[in-house]
Amino acid sequence: MSGPTIDRRGLLGAGVATAAALGISGVAMGEGAVLAPGVRKADLAAALQAFRGVVGDEWVAGNAGSLKPWSKSYTPDPSGRHAPVGAVCPDSVEQVQAILKIANQYRQPLWPVSTGKNMGYGSTTTAAPGQVVLDLKRMNRILSVDVELCTALVEPGVTYQQLRDYLDEHNIPLWIDVPTVGPIVGPVGNTLDRGVGYTPYGDHFMVQCGMEVVLADGEILKTGMGSTKNPSAWQAFKWGYGPYLDGIFTQSNFGVVTKMGLWLMPAPPVYKPLVVRHKKVEDVARIVDAMRPLRIANIVPNVVLMMGAAYQLAMFHRRGEVYAGAGPVPEAAFAEFAAQHDLGMWNTYIALYGTSAQVAESERIVRAAFAAIDGEVMTEDQMQGNPWFHHHATLMRGGLSLEEVGLARWKGSGGGLAWFAPVAPAKGSETQGQIDLAHQILAKYGFDYTAAFAIGMRELHHIIALLYDKSDPEEEKRADACYRELVTGFGDRGWASYRTGVHAMDLVAAQYGETNRAVNAAIKQALDPNHILAPGKSGIA
Repeated sequence: MSGPTIDRRGLLGAGVATAAALGISGVAMGEGAVLAPGVRKADLAAALQAFRGVVGDEWVAGNAGSLKPWSKSYTPDPSGRHAPVGAVCPDSVEQVQAILKIANQYRQPLWPVSTGKNMGYGSTTTAAPGQVVLDLKRMNRILSVDVELCTALVEPGVTYQQLRDYLDEHNIPLWIDVPTVGPIVGPVGNTLDRGVGYTPYGDHFMVQCGMEVVLADGEILKTGMGSTKNPSAWQAFKWGYGPYLDGIFTQSNFGVVTKMGLWLMPAPPVYKPLVVRHKKVEDVARIVDAMRPLRIANIVPNVVLMMGAAYQLAMFHRRGEVYAGAGPVPEAAFAEFAAQHDLGMWNTYIALYGTSAQVAESERIVRAAFAAIDGEVMTEDQMQGNPWFHHHATLMRGGLSLEEVGLARWKGSGGGLAWFAPVAPAKGSETQGQIDLAHQILAKYGFDYTAAFAIGMRELHHIIALLYDKSDPEEEKRADACYRELVTGFGDRGWASYRTGVHAMDLVAAQYGETNRAVNAAIKQALDPNHILAPGKSGIA
């Protein structure tokens, strides 16, 4: 069964009155706008005027006031080089094609975004100066849901909240998998940045199936089975025939994805969330080594979050509640405050899914593994009223939450947050060296170590939240310098980041070597010879 097409307008799609209230309309450029290389002020003005002819006056922005919705970011940008010079909001594939034609004519670079809520990675700000945001929020249709195959086909502006509401309204017993701020972000944008969630379907690119991509010249490519006649298997079989292309459109600037298929998870008969608490920071290696075989054998089938106490506390508390002294918060202060709030120094969240018998047997194995390393396994009944447990239990069943937005308020209302996410093998021997290096670099610049580890099937993501006061220009400069030293310091040890914000894309790309960059540059030149799609994205000019 396929669900009916819906067209729920988001924040930008409520009509002219809403658009005007947001200050979207207006195409006069700010005097201080930094243009893209080779683009004259007259070219930008002409391009914005032509965009208005495609989408209407109310869906084009081109001055400082009207661009405020696209200029806000949590990531450090001391020089202001990442602010866009315009924005255009199409509501159809045909409008995207027309906009790309105009961009090619005037050599005006575009920066495509889906919902633009990529918090901690740059939101809707651009990797390089002089770009116009191609905002796809208005393309927010759920095109189909197949209940038998457990698949969906959606446009870029569809949010996880919208998809969840659709499934609930039609009594469809399927789960979605969401990142931490699911209600306001969408599966297309998160998947294209290779984001993750916390159910067994947590690797979002692995459960993506089929794309529609508008190439820089306006041609439409449908990947996988999508280009065949009557493509009934488009959302069922990922690979199609010949080279597999979907991957080159993730973390890249090779095309504009306008439709994406994804697999949804059948609701299990039993769902049981657990947390394993450890009181000692030095237990980190033992936790990873105990968890790795459980993940590889799929006894624990979901992406596991091993949360440090500091990260957990920053979600719901402000720094001044924990420590009022100068310099980074001491470990002892975090330990004392965590103990008062029923938290360990490491809190490892896992969930079990299946029949009652399957869950009971998996729980027996999990308890034995963690009893051997002094882990305290706690159930939902035992953790009643604990907001951190409730938060993770919600995420591990595909539930929606905005609670982690609280991280940005750790140091006040300044709202500074930049994610640093290096990757290593899932081995305990890879942990303590990373923690020591992170402490060293963060302390050098006066920042706290607020971090977690995500344990995948075989990989270990070290998720460090660089929390700072963006309203303090000096602190923003220190945060920028700190982040760059994290990238290079970890990169020199072989712990390169798998994802980054617009402020560090070129630097992270450098950690992967010149051959990798040269291949990406060759693909870029072949598919986008005028370099109008997001120059600088992932370090690809």
